[in-house]
Amino acid sequence: MDSMDYKILECLKVNSRIKASAISKEIHLSVSAVIERIHKMEENGIIKNYTIVLDEGKMGNDTSALMEVSLDHPKFHESFTKAIKENKNIVFCYYLTGDFDFMLKILCKSSEELEKVHNQIKSLDGVSRTKTYYVLKDIKN
Repeated sequence: MDSMDYKILECLKVNSRIKASAISKEIHLSVSAVIERIHKMEENGIIKNYTIVLDEGKMGNDTSALMEVSLDHPKFHESFTKAIKENKNIVFCYYLTGDFDFMLKILCKSSEELEKVHNQIKSLDGVSRTKTYYVLKDIKN
């Protein structure tokens, strides 16, 4: 990876549907070179996939929260992560160092739905403690 690859990635981060010709103009590199570099980054697994960013409020998910979770013992790791992956309201799960084992991002339609998800997580085998933060506003997404 060199500085041109990083410039290409910056363009794709802003808009993953940007055309190679637009990237070419932006970074002053030929269209064929841009396409070749993108393909190489895809093949090497640097670019894993292309996605969209949704306005969750317009999708009906007006309530979001971050939840820190600690497990009693590492033996609960597999069953906990399986349950988290199956829960449609949990959109991100990070395995951490520090005081808590996991950080979850939860999206819900209402505070009632958040309460339900919160109780589901707290009742999972091995969950010893949680700390939940109600998100007031996204500043940077």
